[in-house]
Amino acid sequence: MLGRTTHTDQLDAFRPRLDTLLSNQHELVRLTQEIDWRWIEDQLADHYAEVGRPSVPVRTMVGMLLLKHLFNESDESVLQRWVENPYWQYFTGEQFFQHRPPFDSTDFPKFRRRIGEQSMEKVLALTVKLHPGAEKEAEPGRRAVQIDPTVQEKAITFPTDTKLQKKIIEKCRAIAKQEGIQLRQSYRRTLKALMLAQRNSKHPKRRKKASAARRKIKTIAGRLVRELNRKLTAPVKAYYQEQLALFERVLNQKRHDKNKVYSLHAPEVCCIAKGKEHKPYDRGGRFGSKVSLVRGASSGIITGVTNLNTNIYDGHTLEPALTQSERIRTTIGGNRPKVVIVDRGCRGQKHINGTQVFIPTTPSKNATAYQKRKARKRFRQRAGVEPTIGHINRTADAARSPHDSQLLERRSGRCHQCSASGQRIQHQKAVQPNQSNPERKVRLIFELFCHWLNASINQQPNLAIRI
Repeated sequence: MLGRTTHTDQLDAFRPRLDTLLSNQHELVRLTQEIDWRWIEDQLADHYAEVGRPSVPVRTMVGMLLLKHLFNESDESVLQRWVENPYWQYFTGEQFFQHRPPFDSTDFPKFRRRIGEQSMEKVLALTVKLHPGAEKEAEPGRRAVQIDPTVQEKAITFPTDTKLQKKIIEKCRAIAKQEGIQLRQSYRRTLKALMLAQRNSKHPKRRKKASAARRKIKTIAGRLVRELNRKLTAPVKAYYQEQLALFERVLNQKRHDKNKVYSLHAPEVCCIAKGKEHKPYDRGGRFGSKVSLVRGASSGIITGVTNLNTNIYDGHTLEPALTQSERIRTTIGGNRPKVVIVDRGCRGQKHINGTQVFIPTTPSKNATAYQKRKARKRFRQRAGVEPTIGHINRTADAARSPHDSQLLERRSGRCHQCSASGQRIQHQKAVQPNQSNPERKVRLIFELFCHWLNASINQQPNLAIRI
């Protein structure tokens, strides 16, 4: 049963209301008043039964998710800070100060699994509603949207064959212990010695010994997998069939194979290459999945963040990105983008289901100076999506998230993280509107003066006393 937040104007003789204590100019108070909470409650009401025990209110759960990603907190730490911060409590719909968390941290993954990927898009649409007109951008007569793919990194260790084979040995021992199977040899001490021997393999004096140790580790892993296949009974073997098939796939993969396994707990992870001669792998190698981001050229609002779960050609990411953006924009009264600007990595498609795709090209000989100037301006604007992607990667929302990696589902979890990265951008734009150039200059001068004053006081401790 759906639980709803109760709102009353009744005063309490022993507890003051939060709205009488907080500043109306605080960014979270302003954001609370601008968000359409009733709309998101109605959109997610279909995921709850009509009878039964009332659940945690949707506003509380959605507000907690927004705070979690807005301030880059984990499922546990956001609840701890919520108890200490009255502004956070007011943001999630509380009228009086609370001394206990409204729910347990384990309710976060349950809520994410309940609403699914499609409903998480409605939460992203809730943040787009904060900026009227963003849902209708890229219509005829308006500026276009920008689409650019990036990589959502997975929180895994740098993959090597030896690491994967070591994990296979450990998992085989765990399966044998769980099912009561007596292995001929556990290789516990042997594996420890071999892992030490295979280190520093590039040293000339250790190369031969390290190579032999790596081969021995692979032999042991294959031996234990075959022993489990022989000794497991048919019903138990059917239960572990997928896991054992993954072990065999890792042991049989070669250096130049495609669709290799880089992690046992996340076999869907891909290795994303940049394709540049000086930097074949972005940031020394990125292991995760490809994400396509849709951003308004004039507003800078993100209206779509699609996790594709594969390493596909950049041009093939346009259709699913536009489809998701259409769903989000239609939910709040908009429509499908009509004009989209991409880089040369998406060559090959000029029109996608009624959307015109512009790609930087060399102008024709018959193009006028006006047409060349207009095209140059349009394609220069496309670079505006790059700092947005960089900001998302730096804030670790679309990149690694060690706090959530153990709680989120593989596919839906990454989609939730991608949507949350877009929500963070929208919130920051809502509470921090663009300043004019004179205001920026005054603010910059003030910040430089404060920085100089702070440095002077740190260098001369007695300066404040003399003044």
